[in-house]
Amino acid sequence: MAKKQLPAASYCYVVDGASALQGVLNMRDLLLASPEARVEEIMIRDVLKVPPFTDREELVAMVARKHYLAVPVTDENGRLIGVVNTKNIIASTEAEATEDLQLLFGGSAEERAFSPAWFKITRRLPWLTINLATAFLAGSVVALFEDFIAKVAVLAVFLPIIAGQGGNAGTQTLAVVIRGMLMREIAPHNAWQLVKTEFWVALVNGAATGLITAAAAVLWKGNPWLGFVVGVAMVVNMVAAGLSGALIPLAMKRLGFDPAHSSGIFLTTVTDVVGFFAFLSTAWLLQSKLI
Repeated sequence: MAKKQLPAASYCYVVDGASALQGVLNMRDLLLASPEARVEEIMIRDVLKVPPFTDREELVAMVARKHYLAVPVTDENGRLIGVVNTKNIIASTEAEATEDLQLLFGGSAEERAFSPAWFKITRRLPWLTINLATAFLAGSVVALFEDFIAKVAVLAVFLPIIAGQGGNAGTQTLAVVIRGMLMREIAPHNAWQLVKTEFWVALVNGAATGLITAAAAVLWKGNPWLGFVVGVAMVVNMVAAGLSGALIPLAMKRLGFDPAHSSGIFLTTVTDVVGFFAFLSTAWLLQSKLI
């Protein structure tokens, strides 16, 4: 029978007579140490260790900070009962990240590239139906200004630009926040600081993209008021997108839901509704300058 090949060890864990963990010894240090040196003289006593019921996400965060190749597991009496190979942790984290990516946009964690077509349909269609309902909500905002758009047709050109830019900005924030949650970087005590930071980032990015879009509108149509309307709407939507990208996953976690589960759909709804309304309502207020 072939023997199972075990991964090469990089650490030696030092225990006493009761199997209690005393320290860790790097194999390189052991090989380079003097033949007369005692183990207790070259081992590291301050050892990162975890109890057997440590949450996997918490362990991932530890490994990411310390860059260890393995983590010892000890019981309530400090006895060494096992070792976690970080390669296994990374593999499991990559699998979870793939699931989160699928859930983020309304997919299914069980779906694979060559899953049966009917399985794919049953997993995707419910969320597509929800997304369709939210799209009707965004469309209803445009319908409120239907007659006005007919008078100023150029507004229709900028609607997808403003909504799309907001969606992109919100998705950037959403990805960072969900990763921060996975890595345990975000906690109740620093969540508000995160929201404030994302607000200022969105405001600056919104001002920059708003100026560029406004300049393009003025150069195209020669109407500075059109540029003003486009610029204001861009800033408002970018700020709304940044705040939504931070607040939606935080709110979902607070309510006990998986933050990765379809946050993208709700984010798209917010950016479309806010973007359309900010743009069209501002244009309506200044219609005498645009017609």
